[in-house]
Amino acid sequence: MILERARRIFEIESEAILRLRERLNEDFVKAVNLIFECRGKVIVTGIGKSGLVSQKMASTFACSGTPAFFLHPAEGLHGDIGMIARDDVIIAVSNSGETEELLKILPIIKRFGLKLISMTGNCDSELARNGDVVLDIGVEQEACSLGLVPTASTAATMAMGDALAISVLERRGFCEDDFALLHPGGSLGKKLLLRVSDLMHQHDKTPMVFEKDSMKIVLLEMTTKRLGVTGVCNDTHELIGIVTDGDLRRALEKGIDILTTTAQDVMTPLPKTISRDALAAEALRQMEQHSITSLFISEGTSPCSIDGIIHLHDILRAGVV
Repeated sequence: MILERARRIFEIESEAILRLRERLNEDFVKAVNLIFECRGKVIVTGIGKSGLVSQKMASTFACSGTPAFFLHPAEGLHGDIGMIARDDVIIAVSNSGETEELLKILPIIKRFGLKLISMTGNCDSELARNGDVVLDIGVEQEACSLGLVPTASTAATMAMGDALAISVLERRGFCEDDFALLHPGGSLGKKLLLRVSDLMHQHDKTPMVFEKDSMKIVLLEMTTKRLGVTGVCNDTHELIGIVTDGDLRRALEKGIDILTTTAQDVMTPLPKTISRDALAAEALRQMEQHSITSLFISEGTSPCSIDGIIHLHDILRAGVV
């Protein structure tokens, strides 16, 4: 019974959103154009559950390149209306379209000469009559069995807000780099912003030995630099190989006396490299693809000069996951 009821709730809310698609008209296009052409901010206002959805809507606009914030209509009546400027666009959200606190700030909006996008489930309401553009978010029923709790209506409102924000985003040509600039602290921003050069070890922190060096020197280099790996270079300082913990283990399994051999006898030739300008996320992808834990930094393929090294732990510590 519980699962059946839950499935029915999903159906009701899904149907409510799908019906919005059928009601989209030129008013939606006008709303997108008003927001796109806005020289100020987009101010989203609503109260109650509509207020909560309005806060999410303002956040979505802001994180996708459209300056926006939420204005509580009651607080607006007590001074916060001062945040409104003459170049702003207002999105007012009310399912009934008759919310008292919201209607009280309409004269102030009109006095400023601002464009008003009315988002309501009642197209005959006071809010709708005052709107320059009206977006119908009405639903046939709420998912609540009493028909009282805002459920399908809030889902539909949020979907309409998302449709507006993403339509404006796409018209702006908002791209991944733009998104990253607005999300520098999150994992998405780190994936799109952090480059290998930001995380790599370089200069004397790069583990490197010559091909003729003894395994004693190799082991000291690997343990001193604490990366579990060292590069192997030729006399002209070009990378020709790599020695890892796995290479040492395989040498021992083959019965090789690692105390009397040299780096070139144990190394894996032609190691994987990556450019310093590559995204750290791309370095992680290559490590996963080749089942390795480090990449040397170079602009070419081996043999080549080396700028540094990046380790899997560097990427994980930076939060690029």
